[in-house]
Amino acid sequence: MTKELVICTTSHETRVALLEGGHIAELYIEREREMGIVGNIYKGKVIRVLPGMQAAFVDIGLEKAAFLYVADVLDEMEQVERSIDGGDQSPEAEGASEPPPLPPIEDLLKEGQELLVQVSKEPIGTKGARITSHISLPGRHLVYMPTVDHVGISRRIESEAERERLKDVVDSMRAPGTGFIVRTVSEGKSETDLRHDMEFLVGLWENLSRGLDEIGAPSLIHSDLDVTSKVLRDILTEDVRKIVVDNDEEYNKIVRFLRTFMPRLNYCIELYKGEEPVFDAYGLEVEISRSLGRKVWLKSGGSIIIEQTEALVAIDVNTGRYVGKHNLEDTILKTNLEALKEIAFQLRLRNIGGLIIIDFIDMEKEAHREKVHAALEEALKQDKNKTNILKISELGLVEMTRKRVRESIGRTLCEPCPYCEGKGYVRGKLTIIYEILRELRREMVNFDDGRVTLLAHPEITSLLIDEERCGVDELEQHFARTVTINSRPGFHLEQFEIAVG
Repeated sequence: MTKELVICTTSHETRVALLEGGHIAELYIEREREMGIVGNIYKGKVIRVLPGMQAAFVDIGLEKAAFLYVADVLDEMEQVERSIDGGDQSPEAEGASEPPPLPPIEDLLKEGQELLVQVSKEPIGTKGARITSHISLPGRHLVYMPTVDHVGISRRIESEAERERLKDVVDSMRAPGTGFIVRTVSEGKSETDLRHDMEFLVGLWENLSRGLDEIGAPSLIHSDLDVTSKVLRDILTEDVRKIVVDNDEEYNKIVRFLRTFMPRLNYCIELYKGEEPVFDAYGLEVEISRSLGRKVWLKSGGSIIIEQTEALVAIDVNTGRYVGKHNLEDTILKTNLEALKEIAFQLRLRNIGGLIIIDFIDMEKEAHREKVHAALEEALKQDKNKTNILKISELGLVEMTRKRVRESIGRTLCEPCPYCEGKGYVRGKLTIIYEILRELRREMVNFDDGRVTLLAHPEITSLLIDEERCGVDELEQHFARTVTINSRPGFHLEQFEIAVG
């Protein structure tokens, strides 16, 4: 499958799209006012230790305190390797033994203590950034871990002979007490390529760690690359046929970056000069807009519904207009097989992470459930983010997780509706009217004289004056008082005020 990178740069925003087969597969967005912080290194100060959660809040100079879990303080290789090199899933902790029980967080950290930390997850929703004390510096071929004595190999490198070769090469070059993760793109690379990467990363660490004792906390020590350079470093492989960029300055920066870090790779870099915006020319704006919707239609006529909540994402598969050709079981199987490919695609495109529940159409045959599960695992192999899938239950539900490092596209490009406050619905007009009538009765009982004036949204007052007038008439007759109804166009549909006197 041919791949392309399309980069659109303006003064306020940079967007990078990875195209597979002409369709957008992944989208990366970085805004001048909302720069990403994953990979940044800070000198922070512990402001609160929480024994009940075995975690601590650390001030790193952001609006919200960062969250440091006890496992991210200790030297646990499995935890370290899961948090780095997202482009290779989790590397393998070869020869690692069962880790010892974790000591209490209060024995490791004290309030006011200063420590060097790195952001592993962006602030998401109401949560602050997730941080770790395991510093890792990713390069093109290697990830340097200055505080860990270990060499790990990406699990995506399947050849045992190549894994052994890479481990021996890196092990022979590294300094005692330091660690490296060998990334997938290192497969087949020479010792010289790996040495250049290693020397660059070691020099970078020496520069940023120099004079740390004189720096106060909280302070930013090191910023990771901008989104374009980060994408080039992490996902640019030999199967990317072309890079298209629409900005002269960004074009020159990419050329310099590739000459410096990937001199042996020959990429086609095109400076787009068309009148039409580059994302429009490639039809990407339409695909991005569609990725924000709840419903995604399948070619057969079926559909999937994607609902993102605070705690999890629910995906529902429906046959829709598809009625099949032979029998019900075949119709259900075909719809589920088509849906799982679209689901794997949408997870990457929307950057959906965390706990995900997929409600496939119920399948009675165990063989069909196994076929769908195996096909889902195969479809997710294209995803660089680590996923974990459980077996399909008898109800047709699949529980899975996908590593989440940054906000989804929906959360990045959208914000909660100011009218419904993110609920997705407002109370019905009749519900509001009957609530108004109950409140009018309470006010008339408490204040037995004076004028009664109701202010409400025009749609509500229109119904009260016309179709629901009988409720107001009943109150006026019972209390022998007149209710004046006035419209307020600026009111929320659910908003009303009652004045007596």
